[in-house]
Amino acid sequence: MIPVQQDHVVTTIENIPAETVPASPTLLQRIKKVFNRQLLLSLALGQVLSFLLCGIGLTSKYLADDFHANTPVFQSFLNYILLFLVYTTTLAVRQGEENLLAILKRRWWKYMILGLIDIEANFLLIKAYQYTTLTSIQLLDCFVLPVVLLLSWFFLLVRYKAAHYVGVGVCLLGVGCMIGADVLVGRQQGMGDHKLLGDLLVLAGATLYGISNVCEEFIVKNLSRVEFLGMIGLFGSFFSGIQLAIMEHKELLKVRWDWQIGLLYVGFSACMFGLYSFMPVVIKRTSAAAVNLSLLTADLYSLFCGLFLFHYKFSALYLVSFFIIVLGLVLYSSSSTYVAQDPRVYKQFRNTAAPVTETPIAGPLEPSVTYTSLGQETEEEPRVRVA
Repeated sequence: MIPVQQDHVVTTIENIPAETVPASPTLLQRIKKVFNRQLLLSLALGQVLSFLLCGIGLTSKYLADDFHANTPVFQSFLNYILLFLVYTTTLAVRQGEENLLAILKRRWWKYMILGLIDIEANFLLIKAYQYTTLTSIQLLDCFVLPVVLLLSWFFLLVRYKAAHYVGVGVCLLGVGCMIGADVLVGRQQGMGDHKLLGDLLVLAGATLYGISNVCEEFIVKNLSRVEFLGMIGLFGSFFSGIQLAIMEHKELLKVRWDWQIGLLYVGFSACMFGLYSFMPVVIKRTSAAAVNLSLLTADLYSLFCGLFLFHYKFSALYLVSFFIIVLGLVLYSSSSTYVAQDPRVYKQFRNTAAPVTETPIAGPLEPSVTYTSLGQETEEEPRVRVA
């Protein structure tokens, strides 16, 4: 037999293409990945809401302190009337299923409950200033954050990562620094005569705010922004008008009307209307939790304005708390949340005429949609598509 010589191919490291060896991202690339355009835009939009909330606080302070106009229900009533004139009338002229009568026919009682929740949330928090201190209100008002997180977890099926909890914790640390600065400079406005009652009012108002914000997020992401604002304007103006006639008609008669107090009411209404109109835009882009984290800086903007308008004392801790809150916002927004289930499966809020029935699982696999904190969509593991 003649032996057959076999050729052996020797593979060296030079034969491997350089593209197959992944290069680790540099520090600059990682920073650019976190501080992208979407993140910066979301942070900026959140601060616009904080500026509007600051304007609401400043005009309310001028009305209460300088003109002795304690009319929180009337102030909210003006905002609801504006919402009614702009958004409810828009729904009235629409055609089809987006018409006002069609919406009322399908889900009027749900919007009625939501309107009552929104009215009483505003009333309870403003009322709390008569009984407790500003420091307690700033601290207990943060209770809205766990309420929003829990309701989003159970009802919107949003799932959070460790970065989100760390971001919330850092924001709360910034609030703690702000409260500590208030104590150091002696800035603790508020009567504090019935502190326990005031604290309970703040907790109740924060809980109602959390419920309202989560409902708002669901509606603007699954229905429409105009529908939410139009129905809030309709039921808000109706029920706040009744509350105004019962509780505040005597206080309203005591107001000494002139051009200054009229201008303050106009400024308050403009800021409140802008906040209500713009908040659904930001919530649809981010989430209710991210918006409430952004609003934590509103007290600091009010303070910085108060340095010039009301001669507040300054502390370097205020600047430290501002940067800590912004850092917490960045940490929260840098990571994406995801939905545990397709939101279309539990969209019973539409309350259509046909009953919701279980459908058999069939069809090819499709990637599930993940909603990030910036409103972006990414792909996760495949799931079975519901036919």
